[in-house]
Amino acid sequence: MDLNILWFVLIAVLYIGFFVLEGFDFGVGILLPFLGKDDKNRRLIINTIGPHWDGNEVWLLTAGGATFAAFPHWYATFFSGFYLALFLLLLALIIRGVAFEFRSKDDHPKWRALWDWCIFIGSFLPALLLGVAFANLLRGVPIDDSMNYVGGFWNLLNPYALVGGLSSVALFTLHGAVYLSLKTSDDLMARSRKVANQLWLPAVILPGIFFVWTYFSPQGYARLGIDPGMIPLVAGAAMLLSGYFLRKKQEGWAFGMTAVSIIFAVATIFLMLFPRVMVSSLSETFSLTIYNASSSPYTLKVMSIIAITLVPIVLVYQGWSYWVFRQRLTHQSELEY
Repeated sequence: MDLNILWFVLIAVLYIGFFVLEGFDFGVGILLPFLGKDDKNRRLIINTIGPHWDGNEVWLLTAGGATFAAFPHWYATFFSGFYLALFLLLLALIIRGVAFEFRSKDDHPKWRALWDWCIFIGSFLPALLLGVAFANLLRGVPIDDSMNYVGGFWNLLNPYALVGGLSSVALFTLHGAVYLSLKTSDDLMARSRKVANQLWLPAVILPGIFFVWTYFSPQGYARLGIDPGMIPLVAGAAMLLSGYFLRKKQEGWAFGMTAVSIIFAVATIFLMLFPRVMVSSLSETFSLTIYNASSSPYTLKVMSIIAITLVPIVLVYQGWSYWVFRQRLTHQSELEY
């Protein structure tokens, strides 16, 4: 395995980690205005992700930084071509972070309701836009022979990409509902279970439509980088098993299955891209690959040494934080947010 392939794999792993961890954060934020019947319940919901949401976002920042350093042409084309969409994504994440911190600064119901809806918007919009962005990477966007994106914002809002965006929203919302059923108790746990069961079918159907459309579209199979084989079927099987465990009220297993489904779904996307990082809809020869979009071998070598040294430390620290805050929250718990 050369360093170009290694960094493609590492970036894929970073996005997988982000979607699994921040995915349930987004789901919790989307469900906040609907599951929280009163202020106490909404505070409980927010505090289930309070110790983790900012750390989970680091995975996205690291993926962006790794893309900039390892594949600068990919970074340049992606961030310039998808500029407005990524600006909206960043704005939503900023609003969401501010809402977490500002919500409890005033007891007035209207003040708190305002920030609750900001958390909803700051969770729903990134979940949608990330799905749209990755769907467009797979579908192909207009890139010319100079690696420049020559389309517009509305090119990105095509039916295929919107199905991809709705798929990610459905999957993350289910992931968040199952997480809430693991982290809460009493009536809030019961309502989280009920919502998770209601969300399960859309979270199966929408991603199923997306991957069938991807694989059997006229250009889909011809553009495959690596045939993912059974990997998308594993993602589908995990989703079906999550429904079984939800009905058995075994939320730990259900949460594991939704996480497995996200892992294998994102892995499928990266396999279908490889060795491309952005597919050109104008000509296959204009596509960006891990070789024509990469940094120098020396840069990749130095980055590899740094990653081998620091990444294990980050993983251990984040794992430790989840262990420390593993307990369920109750109405008697001390709440930070």
